[in-house]
Amino acid sequence: MDYSQFGAMLPELIILGLFFIVFLVDTFTKDGEKKFLTPVTAILFALSTIAIWIIPASDQAIFGGMYVDTAACKVMKAILNIGVFIVFLQSAEWVRTDEIAIRKGEFYELILVTLFGMYLMISARHFLLFIIGLEAASLPLAALVAFNKKHYDSHEAAIKYILTAVFSSAILLMGISFVYAFSGGSLYFEDIRNAISVGAHSGLLICALAFVIAGIGFKLSLVPFHLWTADVYQGAPTAITSYLSVISKGSAAFAFFVIFVQVFGTLYSGLWEWMMYAVIIATITVGNLFAIRQKNMKRFMAFSSISQAGYIMLGVMTESAMGLGSMMFYIFVYIVSNLAAFGVISAVENKTGKLSMDDYDGFHKTNPRLSFAMTLAMFSLAGIPPFAGFFSKILIFTSVTAVDSMALYMLVLIALINTIISLYYYLLVVKAIWLKPGDAKIERFESDKCDRVAMCLCVSGIVFLGLVPYIYDYCIEVAPTAIATITTLL
Repeated sequence: MDYSQFGAMLPELIILGLFFIVFLVDTFTKDGEKKFLTPVTAILFALSTIAIWIIPASDQAIFGGMYVDTAACKVMKAILNIGVFIVFLQSAEWVRTDEIAIRKGEFYELILVTLFGMYLMISARHFLLFIIGLEAASLPLAALVAFNKKHYDSHEAAIKYILTAVFSSAILLMGISFVYAFSGGSLYFEDIRNAISVGAHSGLLICALAFVIAGIGFKLSLVPFHLWTADVYQGAPTAITSYLSVISKGSAAFAFFVIFVQVFGTLYSGLWEWMMYAVIIATITVGNLFAIRQKNMKRFMAFSSISQAGYIMLGVMTESAMGLGSMMFYIFVYIVSNLAAFGVISAVENKTGKLSMDDYDGFHKTNPRLSFAMTLAMFSLAGIPPFAGFFSKILIFTSVTAVDSMALYMLVLIALINTIISLYYYLLVVKAIWLKPGDAKIERFESDKCDRVAMCLCVSGIVFLGLVPYIYDYCIEVAPTAIATITTLL
């Protein structure tokens, strides 16, 4: 083996290096001195994010073509890093609590391991490496969901998550085994694509495609593979819920695009186009309708995230560079918007223990700044101009309608109708905060300094991402190279 090939995996090596630093500091530092672990981890992670953004992509395939490093992969990893950095800031107060403080090192280590797995998913061009990345990202998440080991709800959520993850992985592996048989014994994306393009569309291939959609659909909480989402989000610690809702979805969405364009691209009009129409419409609609009924804020955000996953999947339907660029930009906007909402929820829960939407009645009277941040987050998630969520929705709709297809036009129309429904339930939170009469149910409190920094980052992203076109332009700029690499690399 040529070990110099590892040099092309700099993002993964940086994350692994950070993991070992955190592990060593956590292992050999006395409990009373671990208060420095949080700022050290946050600073090193911020530096690693800057390094990943600055280091140019190698645009080469290594390990026989199993792994590639493209500009689009680099951008997607940097976007995920920004989200993880915000999660670290938002969780700073939680990890200082008596129950968690002794295990804060484990929290950071598990997060970094899952992020490493997501990196592999993004860069994988071979199903074996993809599965390794998927499991590296999924299994530590079960431990994170159960991190509040003295809470029954956390245990229940972890059991539901791990059982669903096991079954979805089994279904995915079954689908991949069918693809392996159909391709004549290869797990390379390009080899499978070539075998599919010259072969007949057999029942075995249709089953394989359905199983792969089901397996990856679990990670994205696509309907009907979403049933774990609300219970797990409610039972998990809020810091973990925010991580699950955005970072996990971002990596899975990018990997989904790569797999379905490179491996199953020739089957688009014949098979998976219509499968995905049904899945996307069901995901957006079910997420919106069930969100209306929720009073627990974490369950509310769970169904909101299900609906948002449907909008993200619209980018896959274009099979184009514009679709990929729009999807990456949408994920970035979704990360800052969703984490802004979870930042407020986490701050309120840490100070008061309250999680019901009714508890936010009159919230602006005692906590105007957090009320303002939550309002911006709801407006952005709903797609109200001039906030970033409006532009992300417009751009992803534009990428879909750029394809001359009546079916895609109808898909966008249904998504637009669902946007009106989502506007209603997002404004329920705004109504509770600003318009409900009576005294505030949440007393005034001061947020943690790290919470305030994270909130400033999220609010800045909500306001400026839509107004400053650089990020979107850059996503569109790197996307054509990524599409070309996907289809011609090997």
